[in-house]
Amino acid sequence: MTVCVSHGGQSVYRSDNATTEVLVGTADGVVRAQRSGPGTSWQTSRSGLDGQHVSAMMIEPGRGVVFAGTHQGGLYASEDGGKTWARRDKGIGSENVYSVNFSQSGGQVRLYVGTEPAQLYVSKDMGATWEELPTLRNVPSVEKWTFPGPPHVAHVKNIAFDPRSADTIFAGVEVGGAFKSTDAGKTWQELSGFYEDVHRIVIPPTHPDRVYISGGDGLWNSEDAGATWGHLTDRSYRIAYPDGLVAHPDIDGLLFQSGAICSPNGWRESHTADPKVARSRDGGKNWELLERGLPEHIHGNIEAMSMEVFPGGFTLSMGTTDGDVYFSEDQGDSWSSVASGLAPISKGGHWRGVGRLDGWQPATAGAAR
Repeated sequence: MTVCVSHGGQSVYRSDNATTEVLVGTADGVVRAQRSGPGTSWQTSRSGLDGQHVSAMMIEPGRGVVFAGTHQGGLYASEDGGKTWARRDKGIGSENVYSVNFSQSGGQVRLYVGTEPAQLYVSKDMGATWEELPTLRNVPSVEKWTFPGPPHVAHVKNIAFDPRSADTIFAGVEVGGAFKSTDAGKTWQELSGFYEDVHRIVIPPTHPDRVYISGGDGLWNSEDAGATWGHLTDRSYRIAYPDGLVAHPDIDGLLFQSGAICSPNGWRESHTADPKVARSRDGGKNWELLERGLPEHIHGNIEAMSMEVFPGGFTLSMGTTDGDVYFSEDQGDSWSSVASGLAPISKGGHWRGVGRLDGWQPATAGAAR
C-alpha cells in the first residue's frame, strides 16, 4: 500500500499491511520514499511534477489513481503510482488547488477540490470533468473571507465528510469559517461558535456526531454534529497553533495533533515555528507530547500528517517546512526519519514565514509559490 503525505490532502488510509511506500508532496514536486519492510531504512527518489508546488495529494480507492493539487499549476493525476502525471482539471476555475478529498456513495466515488479563491468543485468521472458547487459562496460571511498574507484571498483549506452519509460535506475556509451541507453541496449552513480561522475539520467514524476543528485559536469540538462548540485547547497550550489533526477511524477517542508554538506572526520574530506533535486517548480532553526520536527542537512547522490503519496496528507520517519526514510504527511513542532536506512540505508560501536554515529556494522562477 502507498500513502501520501501532503498539506491539504487525504489524511487517513486503510491497507492490509504497514506501508513500504510514501509519496510526499513538496514545493518542488513529488518525492517517493520506499523501504523493504517494517523496521527497515527508507530510500528516496524523485517521482515527477518537478518545479510544481504540490500542496495536496490523495489516492482514489477504487482504481488507485493518485491526485496531486498544486499552487499555480492546477490538478494532476497519475494512473501508475506516481511514475507519470497528466493534467486533470477541466472545469476547475483556479490553478491554486489547496485541498483534495473524496467520498463514496454506493458504487460511485466523488472527488472534491478546494481552491484559492475559496471555491469547491466536484467530479463524478474520476476527474475527467469538474463542476463548481457555487452555493458555498452564498453564505452570509463570504464578503468577510480573507487571508493575512498577500493577496489576502481566502481558500478552501480542508474538506471532510460525515462517515454516515456522503451527502454531508464540511468545508473549512481559511480565513472564513466552517460550512456544512447535508445535500451534497446544493445548500450550505454556516457553523458558528468557534474562531473562524479554520485549519482542519475531523469527524471520527467511531463517534460521527462529534466534530473537531483545529485552527488559529487552538482545538474546538462539537458533540452535536456542529450545532454547538466547546474549546478544548487555546493559545496557552504548547501547541498553540494546531494544524495537523487525525482521528483513528476504529479506536474511539484516539487523536493526534501537530502544530507550532505560536502563530506565523511569531515565527518571523523568533525565526522558528518550534512545533510539537501530541496524542489524546480521551477525545481531546487530555494530551501528551510525543518526542522520542524527534529532534529536541524542530525549526520549521509540521504542516502534513497522515495515518495508515491496517489489521493489528497503524502508522503515522508527518512532514515539515524544513523538508523533513518522520514516521512512527508504535502509535507515536517513537519516531524515525524517512527523509531530510527535501523541498518544503508546506501550504503555499507558509515556509517563507519561518525560513529555511539551509537557505533552500525554488530552483526556477514561478516554482514553489
